[in-house]
Amino acid sequence: MKKVKKYLVNTCRCTFLISSCIFLTPAVSDEPEIDLAYIGSTSDTAWLGMKQGLDEANLQGQFLGQKYALSAFDPGQIKDADFSHYVAIITAVDHDLFLRISESQPGVPVFNLSLDDDDLRSACLPNALHIIPSKRMKSDAEAQWLQKTPDSHATARAWHPDFEKFAGRDLNKRFLKNQMVKMDDPAWAGWASVKIISDSIAREKITDAGELLQYLKTQLSFDGQKGDNLNFRVTGQLRQPLILVEDDKIVAEAPVRGVANPPTLDSLGMVECAK
Repeated sequence: MKKVKKYLVNTCRCTFLISSCIFLTPAVSDEPEIDLAYIGSTSDTAWLGMKQGLDEANLQGQFLGQKYALSAFDPGQIKDADFSHYVAIITAVDHDLFLRISESQPGVPVFNLSLDDDDLRSACLPNALHIIPSKRMKSDAEAQWLQKTPDSHATARAWHPDFEKFAGRDLNKRFLKNQMVKMDDPAWAGWASVKIISDSIAREKITDAGELLQYLKTQLSFDGQKGDNLNFRVTGQLRQPLILVEDDKIVAEAPVRGVANPPTLDSLGMVECAK
């Protein structure tokens, strides 16, 4: 099985040529790489978000003696892939493949960047971590806003390139400058997944996948540039505020003040496993 691409941002070491890579001699270091795997397309914004997250993780890692590498796998060519040395697997794949990956890699955090299916949350897969909001989260956010503004046609999103609060403006600027496109929902999810991993490893000195999974499911407190400290529900869904957008303009955020019941992030989406 061949890895499609492998990046070590900062030293810009690649096993495959890419037009944006300038080959430099890596700095001498005895620190082992912290390897992350990505299964999905490298032509979408989720991949660009992960690259942005990796840039930032390695910038921070220079001061902590840590370096991160990211390997990309084509979803159709992973049958014989060996994921044993990866601390986490990040995916943008279809529903059935996501289930197969999660089941085949017990004890390894498997991140979901693309699927909003509610059944994946209610199933409470033990190693599945859903960064993208579920359908139920988005519909709850939209329903809250309709109670306040009945004529609105706003839709709920994880991110918007015009979001400026809580250092969102700086994140949007960094992403646009480095990736040459605006940050959207998949891009934010890709960035957040890598940053959740690297921030947790930096903070807790985590060394293996099982330890990382346990920490993420029980102790995570992540600044996703959305104002709240984000963590995972028992369903594996990342608790997070949503942005309400109408005609491509931000009109509000959810939970909607004065409407949400409870007035917390748990007013968005299911919070328990299916019985």
